[in-house]
Amino acid sequence: MSSEIQFTRDTAMAKVRAAEDAWNSRDPERVKLAYTPDCRWRNRSEFISGRDEIAAFLARKWARELDYRLIKELWAFSGNRIAVRFAYEWRDDSGHWFRSYGNENWEFAADGLMRRRHASINDLPIAEAERLFRWPPGARLADHPGLTELGL
Repeated sequence: MSSEIQFTRDTAMAKVRAAEDAWNSRDPERVKLAYTPDCRWRNRSEFISGRDEIAAFLARKWARELDYRLIKELWAFSGNRIAVRFAYEWRDDSGHWFRSYGNENWEFAADGLMRRRHASINDLPIAEAERLFRWPPGARLADHPGLTELGL
């Protein structure tokens, strides 16, 4: 275990924000590079293995989850593991809005790439007027509140 990465609060928070920024790019080829080539995921009820499957999954996801905006927040960390809570807002092609809430457990290899991701997610229909994530496409603006500040 001594060759494993060991997170501090600051490095864990930086890893969470980097992941948030990458996912908000909605670029599967960019996002997949944060994971080991043999990374294993559980996302809801889907099991995914390796970067190619990750990229294909994300391309499908963002083709149906339009106007996607994500906020992640560090929940806990220990050694080479980080727990995150998150919420994201999106609309379907019929114009119906959702806020999806979830938790992720991450495990990292010694090189800092994620080798395991387990995500549990629930979707809540919302009205367009209830949206809270209203920054332009891409990374969340530095002055936009996080989940705790938004009361989520």
